[in-house]
Amino acid sequence: MATPKSKRKMIKKRGTSRKKRVLLRRTLFWDVNPKDIDPKKHAKYVIERIMDFGNDKEVRWMWNQYSRATLNQVAKSSRGLRPRTRELWTTLTKK
Repeated sequence: MATPKSKRKMIKKRGTSRKKRVLLRRTLFWDVNPKDIDPKKHAKYVIERIMDFGNDKEVRWMWNQYSRATLNQVAKSSRGLRPRTRELWTTLTKK
């Protein structure tokens, strides 16, 4: 007996890794097409946008995707973050 389509999707989702790809919101990346963004290649850009404008789900994904050292480095060196955001993320990512 063949499995229904919806059940096959559920089976595929169970085997996903911890660092699964997040769907990036269009409102978060208003100046580019979110489908063209590679989270590894454009890490600094993605981190900056999520730090400044991300929701809870995106922030959780960012914590799982990138190392604390990377997040700290972006928070300290980014010229695009708002001052309050920079201060918050520098404090949150201290060792």
